[in-house]
Amino acid sequence: MPFIQINILEGRTPEKKERLIREVSDLVSEVLEAPIESVRVMINEMPPEHWGIAGDSVKKRREASNK
Repeated sequence: MPFIQINILEGRTPEKKERLIREVSDLVSEVLEAPIESVRVMINEMPPEHWGIAGDSVKKRREASNK
């Protein structure tokens, strides 16, 4: 059973997440020749202060770029 985890920052619409789940599921099913019913997708959404790039949180980097 393929199990795919996707980590993203908060803020995407429910429609975009539904599309992501559908398209990832379809692709994994095709590439692995696995029944679509066996494909699982988990989206982990994180607030910007929980994601760091080069030593700073995304929240801090966004605040700095807006100044």
